[in-house]
Amino acid sequence: MSKAHEAYASAARIAPKDPREFEASILTKAAGQLQRIRDNWTAESSTSLYEALVYNRRIWTVFAASAAENDHPLPREIKQNIANLAIFIFKRTSEIEAATEPQPQLLDTLIMINREIAAGLYGR
Repeated sequence: MSKAHEAYASAARIAPKDPREFEASILTKAAGQLQRIRDNWTAESSTSLYEALVYNRRIWTVFAASAAENDHPLPREIKQNIANLAIFIFKRTSEIEAATEPQPQLLDTLIMINREIAAGLYGR
């Protein structure tokens, strides 16, 4: 089991009983971390940014790996959409990490995706 799966499983033991609510809550948490960094860009350290990006990437790694499982109950089209979003998030995260002078607006899309998916999972 990967570290990301272990972290997800560990958090799931103390999470709400509804898996959709749990997934929404971790996406909301990741979006909140990224938003705080975005809002306080000049005061935040590069370590905080890196940690928030790693946390977000771990979430999306688990989502992508889960959707790739043959016995996953989601329809094929939705699983493909999850994979495509994960690939985009991995690329954007790499862009931010590789930038000599990362720009705060690069976080906007990551924040928006997490919030929109969380809202859908919460049924809003």
